[in-house]
Amino acid sequence: MSWASKLVKPYRVEDGKKFRLKDFDPGDTGQLHSKEHAEELLQRGIASMAELQDKLYAQDRWGVLIIFQAMDAAGKDGAIKHVMSGVNPQGCQVYSFKVPSAEDLDHDFLWRTNRLLPERGRIGIFNRSYYEEVLVARVHPEILQNERIPAPLVTKDIWKERFDDINGCEKYLTRNGIVTRKFFLHLSKKEQKRRFLERLEKPEKNWKFSAADLREREHWDDYMKAYEDMIVQTATEHSPWYVIPADNKWFTRLVVAAAIVETLEDLKLAYPKVGPEKRKELEAARASLEAKK
Repeated sequence: MSWASKLVKPYRVEDGKKFRLKDFDPGDTGQLHSKEHAEELLQRGIASMAELQDKLYAQDRWGVLIIFQAMDAAGKDGAIKHVMSGVNPQGCQVYSFKVPSAEDLDHDFLWRTNRLLPERGRIGIFNRSYYEEVLVARVHPEILQNERIPAPLVTKDIWKERFDDINGCEKYLTRNGIVTRKFFLHLSKKEQKRRFLERLEKPEKNWKFSAADLREREHWDDYMKAYEDMIVQTATEHSPWYVIPADNKWFTRLVVAAAIVETLEDLKLAYPKVGPEKRKELEAARASLEAKK
């Protein structure tokens, strides 16, 4: 087992039947208690990721979809920024999903994300995703009412039906070579308060604060129930959730990096092999170049 697999194993959820959010500590740092040691490992992970991504791009067979879900101030943006810092931009696409547009609402709930799925050879990152449709829409029923779904279809079973649709979609992606990995950055309510206050107190962070974030905080318990049910219903072996402690950003970023490295390592990536005909072409090109000034 690689260092990355050992690090992420406690946070990987493949079977949601026994999952309980209370069993995961937002302040956990595993066996690491040194921020400096974590930074060393993070740089090692970024280097490994860059090498593996180069092979992913060259091989052009697999695509990788990384999904981030979390409460506000959990560090999604920072994790993406720091972890993907060494990745070739040509092979990585990042999309953030905010409030659905009028066009989005004229389609099914998977439409706006599915049209941006990663191509083969690339890593696609969703900062929030279709999972908002079983989180925000569940906590705020009025959102569901505005989605223009025919009234007879909005039944008491709609959340189970959406989980079924999501599971079916992720299985479909797996069968087509698009590997899905899902990260829930597990932040404590206490740490969120501290980060909100920091955004208010430091002028350079004022732009990050939104009154809407404060209003969502009032629904904390409802969100925790929704997140737990989301993981219970959609954690699978082929599309697992990683419930990553988010109270310490240095540890969060390390576990995210390790999970991506583990995912890429499991694909057994390699550069395409050159066949006899291509080899002849390369040798002819070499001879031609060497014969000229």
